[in-house]
Amino acid sequence: MRLATLRVGDETRAARLDGDSYTLLPSRDVGELLASGEGWAEAARQGGGPRIPIEEAEFATLVPHPNKIVCLGLNYASHIKEMGRDTPQYPTLFAKYDGSLIGAHDPITLPCVSDRVDWEAELGFVIGRAARHVPKEKALDYVAGYTVVNDVTVRDYQRRTREFLSGKTFEATTPVGPVLVTADEFGGQEPDLEIRCEVDGEVMQSSRTSDLLFGIADIVSYLSDIITLLPGDVICTGTPGGVGDGREPKVYLKPGQTLRTVIKGLGETRNLCVVEQSA
Repeated sequence: MRLATLRVGDETRAARLDGDSYTLLPSRDVGELLASGEGWAEAARQGGGPRIPIEEAEFATLVPHPNKIVCLGLNYASHIKEMGRDTPQYPTLFAKYDGSLIGAHDPITLPCVSDRVDWEAELGFVIGRAARHVPKEKALDYVAGYTVVNDVTVRDYQRRTREFLSGKTFEATTPVGPVLVTADEFGGQEPDLEIRCEVDGEVMQSSRTSDLLFGIADIVSYLSDIITLLPGDVICTGTPGGVGDGREPKVYLKPGQTLRTVIKGLGETRNLCVVEQSA
């Protein structure tokens, strides 16, 4: 099943992809659907409402207001090497706020205070039921599904302190979507999918999600020992090598460029880079 959050007039609605159209569901968004209880999947399968043709669908960010957005850094060997870092013994965690999230085709806002904005293609997943102290062998049971993320990063702000947060949660920089592909489509296994990032059609990153240092089950189990994961929580798993900041000379996003993030089997985000209008 493929679920999305669509803009419908002045509101948003959760929707299910049915062939060449989206069927609107009663929930306002995918996060609300997941929070509705253990029967969310059956409700999503059985729900019916007005339909919107695919070509008319306008995607909001997949989960507009998650309780938590937890991200991993340094989770592909290729990215660890290009950034000159040691291989971590435990997951490297940081957070975002929901004001950073945008839809799959929304413009990325290049902040007026920096010209060092970088791309980071990532596999994202969304929690489907509350998880606390979950053993690794049961962890995938708590995953609702998978999606496409680009953890667009403002590098100079990221490096102002030892903590990553300030460079990772700039306003309207993080596309998530377009859909949530439910975990049952992967037969209870962690997905092994091609992941790619392009800037104006030039491939900058290319890898597979199976190359993660800490896999999905590792991440769910580890995080659930720290805090209860809730339905709708968005987890970003880290980026492979090929970021602009790891190149020589360094390369950053510019106004007018299009950032495309593709995960085979999940879909793609495509976002025009626009400059923030200063106050």
